Amino acid sequence: MLIYKIFRASEWAELRHYGVTAGAPVDVADGYVHFSTGEQVRETCERHFAGVDGLVLLAVDAEKLGADLKWEPSRGGALFPHLYRSLQLSDVIWHHPLPRGEHGHVFPVALE
Repeated sequence: MLIYKIFRASEWAELRHYGVTAGAPVDVADGYVHFSTGEQVRETCERHFAGVDGLVLLAVDAEKLGADLKWEPSRGGALFPHLYRSLQLSDVIWHHPLPRGEHGHVFPVALE
């Protein structure tokens, strides 16, 4: 199963440069890297990144994260994946820009 992380361009550049990151400022503050499922990621984008340019969507294989990935309740009791270790560039399966369109950010058509 793929899970998704939205990064600003500078956060993505940092991960590419160093090969590892504790995540965005919210991740550092909370002590884990926030992820979303394919069903959750559009709402996450609308809630936290509306109007933001230069976003990048990262896909990560949840099973490969092992016991460091916890599923915990968040919005409305839905379970969200939280990674309790640094995100490594080698964890990223693919990345895709999230340009803004007429009705919000434009996502790849098929998300698991």
